[in-house]
Parts: sequence; C-alpha cells; structure tokens
Amino acid sequence: MAKPTGTKSDTAVDYELNTDSTSSGKGRATPTRKEREAANLRPLVNSDRKAGAKTSKAKIADDRNRARVGLANGEEKYLTARDKGPQRRYIRDYIDARFSVGEIMIPVMFVVIVLTFINQPLVQEVSIWALWGFFLIAVIDCITVGYIINRKLVAKFGAEKIQRGNRWYTAMRALQLRPMRLPKPQVKRGQFPE
Repeated sequence: MAKPTGTKSDTAVDYELNTDSTSSGKGRATPTRKEREAANLRPLVNSDRKAGAKTSKAKIADDRNRARVGLANGEEKYLTARDKGPQRRYIRDYIDARFSVGEIMIPVMFVVIVLTFINQPLVQEVSIWALWGFFLIAVIDCITVGYIINRKLVAKFGAEKIQRGNRWYTAMRALQLRPMRLPKPQVKRGQFPE
C-alpha cells in the first residue's frame, strides 16, 4: 500500500512491503544480460575430445536417421533431386496404384536360376526362353505405362512444363518390387491419383 509522507515531495512515495501469504513471485532476482550471456557461453571446440566426438557422432546419426525416415515417407525436403516435384510424386502414386509386370521380375529370375541347376537341357532351355519372353512383356508394359503417364502429365500440368526423364523414371519405378521402392508407396493398389 502507498503511504505518502509529509516531509518528502509529492512525487516521492514510500511503499510498504506486502507480507500477505497470497503474494506470488519467482523468489529470485532476474538475471542480468551479462549473467545470461555467461551461462550460454560454450567453447567452439570441446576440451574433452572424446565427449565432443561422441556428441558429434550422435548428432550425425540422428540427422541421418531423420533423413532416412523422411525419404521413406516421401517428405519433399529429404527427397533426392531425382524424386522431387509434383510430377514425380504423381508418377510414383500412379505406378504404386497399379500392378506392373516388372514387379515380379526378380522372383521370376530367381526361379529361372534355380531351374538352370537342373541337369535337364530341355528344362534349362525352356526356362531361359521363358525368362526372355517375360522380360519382353515387362519392357512392353514399361513403354505402355510411360506413354499413358506422359499423356496424363500433359493433361494435368501442361505440355510446356513436363520434366525430362519422366518415362525413364516411370520404367525404373515399375520394375522394382513394391516393398523395395523408395520413397515407400503412399497409396494403395487401385487408388490412382487424379
């Protein structure tokens, strides 16, 4: 409470201390700027080299892990230059929504390799011809889907804004097993982008 005194000028006012138990405060003095700067001061190079190296390695590992997860989830800032942009995202979503013949190329190749160990010339020859036939079908599928996606991209983004290499990107994505694709598929089968 303010209590003016008669001996001092009108501007000078004495204050009584409020000793109520209901008063609140932080209970300590506000640190000065100099004290805060001193508390935040850290050396550029840690005096303990082992601890500094350990901290640095942990930070690098954390950044690498965050980038790996971001790439797998398709976060734009973690994607490689090859995968960035709305056109590449459209291609990924379109390929992931459909079944491509090239997806099963690796399992077919594995079966053919196993069949070549059978000591029957007819089985070996038939398996090799079947592999070449399957490879031809996969190439035709990649060329077809490349044309389809190119037409869809022109309709969506305009002919003058189409990136180079979209057909190659489409073919490489279509030839990968679905679980091995990076970035991971963001859409389910049959969920084609608009």
